[in-house]
Amino acid sequence: MKSGGAGDKAGRGGGGRLPQPLRLESQRFRLLSIVVGCFVICLVFLLSSRPDATAFDTMSPKASLVTARRTVAVKTLRTSSSSAGLGGDFDVDILPQRHQEQSLQQTGDDKTVTEWVRDTVIVEERSDAETSEAEPEETEPDRDATATAAASSNSDDHPAAPGAEKAVQDSAAAVVTGQPAAETTSAAPDRPEEKTGAAAGGGGGQSKLQEQPARQRQEEERHDEPERQSGGDHQQQQPRPPLCDFSDFRSNICDFAGDVRMDANVSAFVVVVDPAASGGGQEQEEEHKVRPYPRKGDETCMGRITELTVRATRDAAGATRCTRTHTAPAVVFSIGGYTGNIFHDFSDVLVPLYNTVQRYRGDVQLVLANAASWWLVKYDRLLRELSRHAPLDLARAGAAREVHCFRHAVVSLRAHKELIIERERSLDGLATPDFTRFLRRALGLPRDAPTRLGGDGTGRKKPRLLIISRHRTRLLLNLDAVVRAAEEVGFEAVVNESDVANDIAQVGGLVNSCDALVGVHGAGLTNMMFLPPGAALVQIVPWGGLQWMARADYGDPAEAMGLKYIQYEIGVAESTLKDKFPSGHKIFTNPTALHKKGFMFIRQTLMDGQDITVDVARFREVLLQVLNNLAQ
Repeated sequence: MKSGGAGDKAGRGGGGRLPQPLRLESQRFRLLSIVVGCFVICLVFLLSSRPDATAFDTMSPKASLVTARRTVAVKTLRTSSSSAGLGGDFDVDILPQRHQEQSLQQTGDDKTVTEWVRDTVIVEERSDAETSEAEPEETEPDRDATATAAASSNSDDHPAAPGAEKAVQDSAAAVVTGQPAAETTSAAPDRPEEKTGAAAGGGGGQSKLQEQPARQRQEEERHDEPERQSGGDHQQQQPRPPLCDFSDFRSNICDFAGDVRMDANVSAFVVVVDPAASGGGQEQEEEHKVRPYPRKGDETCMGRITELTVRATRDAAGATRCTRTHTAPAVVFSIGGYTGNIFHDFSDVLVPLYNTVQRYRGDVQLVLANAASWWLVKYDRLLRELSRHAPLDLARAGAAREVHCFRHAVVSLRAHKELIIERERSLDGLATPDFTRFLRRALGLPRDAPTRLGGDGTGRKKPRLLIISRHRTRLLLNLDAVVRAAEEVGFEAVVNESDVANDIAQVGGLVNSCDALVGVHGAGLTNMMFLPPGAALVQIVPWGGLQWMARADYGDPAEAMGLKYIQYEIGVAESTLKDKFPSGHKIFTNPTALHKKGFMFIRQTLMDGQDITVDVARFREVLLQVLNNLAQ
C-alpha cells in the first residue's frame, strides 16, 4: 500500500513538471514572439510616419535611381515622450544613396544626434529644446515666401519675362521648404505626404533643413547660385526702350536721352550707351533711318525730306567729340515737304510742333532740316514763342563740321489728325483750342469771342463776314453776287486773297476781326485758326464726291477749334465740269468710283479742274443760318 501510494504520488508529481527540452523550446518561442512583435511595431511605426517608405527595397533598379536623385526632403514627426525607447521629435530624411556616407562622416563626434539607418531612411532624434528653438525660425520665411509667390503669380498685366516661370516655381518651393525665394534650392515637386507631415509636425522639420550636412548644402547652393544671380540681374537691369516708334500712321518718332551727339556733317544722331548700365549686350547696338516730317505714307513728299540716322552705340571712344554742348533738349523737324502751302505749314509743322515742344516751356532747341529762310521769317513770332533759343540749321551746322551734344532729343513731330491735337493722344493733355489760344497770344490777336448782335461795345452793329478769294483754281466766279447777298442778309462783307507772302500777323489780325469765314475748299480756309472761338466757317465743297476730304481737312478741325461749321456742297449746275464732260458721264453719275484712279486724278480733275458759280438763292439760306448761329 505504501509503495503504491508513493508511486501514485511520484506519478502525479512527475506529471506536473515539463521535461527539460520542452521547457527550452517554450522560452525560445516567447523570445521569438517578442522579437517579432518589436519588429512589427517598428515596421508599423515607420509605415505610419512615411507611407511610401518601406523596410524592404522592392523597387526596380530604374525606380530606385530616380528616387535616389531626389533632393533631400525633411519631415518632423512629433511623438509622445511616453513611447517606449523613443521620445521628442524625429527628422526623417529621404537621402540619395550617394549622400549617405557623406552624411555619416559629417555627423561624427561633433554631432549629438543618434542615427538609425534603414535602407535610405535616416531617423534623427532631437530633443524638445532643439525643436522649440527651431520652430519660430520657419514662421517668417514661410510668410515671405508666400508673398513672393503671390506677387510672382499676379503678373497678368505684363508678359512674363524669360525665367519668370522658374521664379514662380522657386517661390512656390520656398513655401514648402520654409526658406525665402531668393535662397531656395531646386526641389522635387511637392508631394502630398510632405504637406501632410508639415501640417502635423508644425514646421519644426522644415526649420531643420538648415542643419543638413554642410557639404550637401554647399553643392546645392553652388548649383542654384547662377540662377539666383540671373534673376537678380533681371530685376535690377531693365531693357532700354527702343530709340524710335514706328507705330504712328503719320510720322516715325525717335525719343531718346543720355549722351546724345548730333553729327551735323553726316546728319546723324548718336546715342552713347553706357556699357555698365546696358550689361554690354549686343542688343544695345541699334540704328534707324528717319525722315522727320509727318507724311510718311506720301512717297513723293517724303522724297524731299533729309534722311537722318539715329544710332545707339557702346563705343564712346569712337563717337565724335562735341564742339558745343546744350543744356536744353533738341527737337528735330523738317520744313521741306509741302511747306509753303499754309495748310501744310500748320498741319504738318506748326500744330504738331506745338504739341511736341510745349512741355519744355520755351527751353528747347529747335533743329531744322531743309531750312528755308523765308519760312523762318514768316513764322518768326510763333517760333520765338515756342523756343527762346535761335533755331539751329542742320545743313549750316554740317557745313561747319559742328557736333552738337544734348542730354535729350526728339526727332520728328507728334502729329495727329489734320490741324487737330487730340487730347487723349497728347503727352501733355493738349487739345486744338490750346493751340488757337497760343496763336492769339503769340500774334497779339485781341478777340476771343464773336460779335454779339445788337452791339458788343465795339461800335459795330453788324457781324463781319470774310470771303476768301482764290486766284488760280476753284475760283468763285460770281463773287460779287455772293458779297451782295451777304450784305443783304445783314453782314459786313470783306474779301481777301490768301497769299504765301502775306505777313502772318497781318492776316491773323484781319481774320480775328471777323465773325464768319466763307471759302471754297482749299488752303485759304486754314485762316479759320485766327477766328475767335464761337465764330462760323462755311466751306463750299466742289463737285466730285469730295465731302469726306472737305470734312477731314477743315470740317472736323473747325469743330475742334470751337467754331460753328456749315458745309455747302454744290450741284452739277454750279460746277464748270458740266462744260467739259457730257451729261451722262460717270463724273456726274458716280464720281466717287473715279477716286480709285488716285489722288492725282482727284486733284487735277475734280479740284483744280473746275470753278464754281454758286446758286445765290440757295446760298442765301446758308448765310441766314450763319447769322442765326451767331445770334444764339
